[in-house]
Amino acid sequence: MTARKTPYRPNAFFATVNPSVFIASALMIGGFVSYGLIAPDSAAQTFGSLQAFITQYLGWGYLLAVSFFVAFLLWLAASRYGNIRLGQPNDRPQFRFSAWFAMLFSAGMGIGLVFWGVAEPILHYQNPPTGAAGTPEAARQAMIYSFYHWGLHAWAVYVMLGLSVAYFSYRHGLPLTIRSIFYPLLGDRIYGPIGHVIDVLAVFGTLFGLATSLGFGAMQLNTGLNVLFGLPVSSAWQVGIIASITGLAVISVLSGLDRGLKWLSLFNLALALVFMAFVFIAGPSLFLVRFLLDSVGGYFQQLIGMSLYTGAIEGSEWQKDWTMFYWGWWIAWSPFVGIFIARISKGRTIREFIVGVLGLPTLFVFVWLTVFGGTALHLAMFDPVTDITQAVNQDTTVALYQMLAALPWSQLSSGIATLLIATYFVTSSDSGTFVVDALISRGAKHSPRRQRVIWGITEGAVAATLLIVGGEQALDSLQTGALTAGLPVALILLISSISLLRALRREFDVPGVTPQI
Repeated sequence: MTARKTPYRPNAFFATVNPSVFIASALMIGGFVSYGLIAPDSAAQTFGSLQAFITQYLGWGYLLAVSFFVAFLLWLAASRYGNIRLGQPNDRPQFRFSAWFAMLFSAGMGIGLVFWGVAEPILHYQNPPTGAAGTPEAARQAMIYSFYHWGLHAWAVYVMLGLSVAYFSYRHGLPLTIRSIFYPLLGDRIYGPIGHVIDVLAVFGTLFGLATSLGFGAMQLNTGLNVLFGLPVSSAWQVGIIASITGLAVISVLSGLDRGLKWLSLFNLALALVFMAFVFIAGPSLFLVRFLLDSVGGYFQQLIGMSLYTGAIEGSEWQKDWTMFYWGWWIAWSPFVGIFIARISKGRTIREFIVGVLGLPTLFVFVWLTVFGGTALHLAMFDPVTDITQAVNQDTTVALYQMLAALPWSQLSSGIATLLIATYFVTSSDSGTFVVDALISRGAKHSPRRQRVIWGITEGAVAATLLIVGGEQALDSLQTGALTAGLPVALILLISSISLLRALRREFDVPGVTPQI
């Protein structure tokens, strides 16, 4: 298997762009945004109907697919294929483990985990899928379900796509794009219209998924600046925040992976650890340790049941609003995170990749959610003065700051939180720009800097446009679009497991040789 060589003209304005993917992606994205701008009510109704149809009739498929990914990857890590290297036998990792982990975590869940780390457990506590709200059992289940939504299943989606792309790109010299996964099934047809369609869907999910995340990040940053400096909370300020962060992200992306993004990701991770340590020490430390053990035990005890729970008897509204949406959301965003993780993982073994991207981030998520969500739940249950549940109900963006206000040195910790959100904001935009550029540039690992500048500005422009049009409601419509985009991507992921296993079996038949598949 060999990759087709594409002429590279460094002086051309779009030196490596695939015109078919670029034009189709631009038309799809432009049409989506124009529809939302021209007819926002109709767009919201249409996207809402699509979301309702998917969750009502196809949601069970999401549950089965994501659960299958977890089981398949755990088996693969323990199998004889685990020692196969993502690259040639003598290749070694480009990045040290600390930098690699920092970058993959920043891309995978940075802003989202900070945004929902307090809000989601509180919302589950108030409205559990089963049982009475506001009880100790509701608090316990709130943390277990938060673990479920952000743990193994979420990262398994990213691993499934990232591992497949990395294997076919670094082991067999194919482009670093989604289409390469299909080579064992389609052969050279991946370079034709079918491959273009696959990459266009990946661009759509990446750009709109990222824009939604940037929009939420802008709203929470706006809230943080309001808490710290009294700046008003408005769409105008949020657009200004997006413009500022986009500018910083463009500067970072111009410096490349080895400098800007790597060092900023390491700074993010260090700051996140310091922030989490502060909340742990200042908060109910003993309660959090015990709560972590209870929640981890409950999570693994209930894992199979949660993985297949559809609410067929109790009603599926909660499941639609949370689990179904999360699974569609992770799947839709998997091209972005998966390709970026593949981009930084050359030289690692399959086992190291799975353990590093599936296991370690899950453990970090457990600790993070327990420290932040557990502290908030402790306030909700045992502190009658701090009415955090009502605050979260009114505005999810204030959840983190409301929790910090009940701890010592709240101004300092709120400043650290705002800085962390801002830096995660930059790394999310930065890594997304690398991925979109690779998808539109035939998987090229090197392209003119001006191309990356254009994609970076486009991401910010889409998020800003949606905020101007309808604020949070527009972002809800965007999330629905991402959920819809997740449907074909789920099929791509299922096919990738078949294609990867087929290629691995062929390779293992000739030890030490990389076969032409």
